[in-house]
Amino acid sequence: MGKGKVYIVGAGPGDPDLITVKATKCIKQADVIMYDRLVNRELLLYGKAEAEFIYCGKAPGNHCVSQGDIHQMLISKSMEGKTVVRLKGGDPFIFGRGGDEAEELVKHGIQFEIVPGITSGIAAPAYAGIPVTHRDWGSTFAIVSGHCVTGKPDNIHWNHLANGVDTIAIYMGIKNLPYICNQLRSCGKDPQTAIAVIEQGTTGFQRTVIGTIDTIVELVKREQVANPAMIVIGEVVKLSDKLSWFSEKKEDKEFA
Repeated sequence: MGKGKVYIVGAGPGDPDLITVKATKCIKQADVIMYDRLVNRELLLYGKAEAEFIYCGKAPGNHCVSQGDIHQMLISKSMEGKTVVRLKGGDPFIFGRGGDEAEELVKHGIQFEIVPGITSGIAAPAYAGIPVTHRDWGSTFAIVSGHCVTGKPDNIHWNHLANGVDTIAIYMGIKNLPYICNQLRSCGKDPQTAIAVIEQGTTGFQRTVIGTIDTIVELVKREQVANPAMIVIGEVVKLSDKLSWFSEKKEDKEFA
């Protein structure tokens, strides 16, 4: 039996309608679907009835399946001649470990394709009425991880971000939000710079809390904002009220 093929697929940010046509085609043909925690379960309905579904979810501080085990499953299932879809929330190459998994497949001579997905750093702000770039307000945009293996993202060049980028989208940063705001302030970012925190972006449970570098920590604490949430920093956030189009479960948009 020959080796199968692995498709490393981005499922998009939460709204099931935002998955790509190519991604749905991959799911439909898969013999095995290995899916992550933030993948909308509705997307699994595209799979064949006889397909094998394997949950590979990872919550902060709680990995039910290790990355090493995921690598081993990708290899073993494809070695059985099966078509495997590795289904990831957002885009597989943006904080999705897609690169790690592709490297492992290369080591074992297994064919693979990468299917990009819409990432939450662009989609969640769009659903909150925030364009990450704008002719008048922001021509540069950075995607940043708000956490790392050691906890706080202290290996990031905060000075460059604070002074050289108009809009910053921070993934997985709720726990470290006080640290992030302190770093930006200490690097000279105006403490009145607008920040939006978008909880469960693009889903029916989306809500947006807006403040400034000085006020957002208290607002997020008061509103009990939880993961998954996207942090967006920059003057483009001020367009949210004007451009808001998506009906959220709760709005609390205030600049304090």
